Amino acid sequence: MDFKIRFATPEDLEDMLELIQELAVYENEPDAVQVTLDDLYRYGFGEEAIYKCFVAEVDSKVMGMALFYSRFSTWKGETVHLEDLIVTKPMRGKSLGKALFESVIMYAKTRKIKRVEWVVLDWNTNAIDFYEKYGATVFKEWRTVQLGEDQINNLN
Repeated sequence: MDFKIRFATPEDLEDMLELIQELAVYENEPDAVQVTLDDLYRYGFGEEAIYKCFVAEVDSKVMGMALFYSRFSTWKGETVHLEDLIVTKPMRGKSLGKALFESVIMYAKTRKIKRVEWVVLDWNTNAIDFYEKYGATVFKEWRTVQLGEDQINNLN
């Protein structure tokens, strides 16, 4: 299959939002997506840009994406956090995810970044197997911790 991996452009935002919504359905959270096209533009291409995104294009249509951003580790310096690696269901198993993932790794390598990190759901064994083939460590002892909007707003 022929496909192209490239950096996302503002013209890709609608396709990116569709992929994000598809991921939410896959992860059994169909109503969880609050991000808007304006948010995706503002934080990806506006003056406040904080993320980067590779897209996989098949026949001029975005069929996958890898959205990532820089973080800072007090131990490692700059790191990359892969927020989401998404391939639309009809395109899974056709190497788009592999190409997107490797693009993020190469981005980190060219910047001499010492760590790429991400989160994977414990029930997503296909994803865990995929990442482990790259030698990734899937930590069992670390726990993801979050404060949601309500908890943030309740701080006095």
